Amino acid sequence: MTLAEILASLFPEGHGVEVADGLIGGDGPFGAGRLAVVGIDGNTPLGIEGACLLAGRVLDVVRRGGETPILVAVDSDSQRMSRRDELLGLNEYLAHLAKALLLADASGHPTIGLVYGHTAAGAFIATALATRVLAALPGAHPSVMDLASVARVTKLPLERLEEMATSTSVFAPGLDNMVKAGAVHAVLDPSTPLGPQIEALIAGSSTTDGRDALGEVRGGRLMARDIAGRVMRAATGDAAPRD
Repeated sequence: MTLAEILASLFPEGHGVEVADGLIGGDGPFGAGRLAVVGIDGNTPLGIEGACLLAGRVLDVVRRGGETPILVAVDSDSQRMSRRDELLGLNEYLAHLAKALLLADASGHPTIGLVYGHTAAGAFIATALATRVLAALPGAHPSVMDLASVARVTKLPLERLEEMATSTSVFAPGLDNMVKAGAVHAVLDPSTPLGPQIEALIAGSSTTDGRDALGEVRGGRLMARDIAGRVMRAATGDAAPRD
């Protein structure tokens, strides 16, 4: 689905969502209130200006108060790979955007990500993965890092990584692997109105991040929940004594 088709399905009565320079902003009627929409369209890379602008739009929703949910729609490239952005602290801008989304959710504004195209690396982490619940549409292609980049970082042959990706969902790209690992909570049905599906996901979501448990149940992340639990118990002094 294109962004225009998504917005028409979400807001059949019309909306005030606009796109400028690949950045999404606005809102539309949703249940008894409004749904704020921010995000990235057109496979646009996310640079410092875009991250700052999106964070500002999220914080504007928080300042207005109420319990307006925020939909983060994403069809992006990775973060903008430029020397300028890196020297100006792109990592800090991306972190600021992610923290703005976390603040919004903690302030009573449920955040839900919707991946409908490509997204990768820092742009994926700072937007869709920073939301309370993440949905996707068929055909979406999210990845934390493509296998060619993983090969360069790990110095492992690409062929070996491709073989490993068939049985290990944790680092493998693509929607199916993200679902199996628990990163993507649900794949929506584009043939039915998206509004009720989004409402149901928000209603069924929890403020406690359960993606590690979801990945364990789905067989994509078998160790994350146990290891995280052991770390938390050790940090709080509740670790079981060693034999």
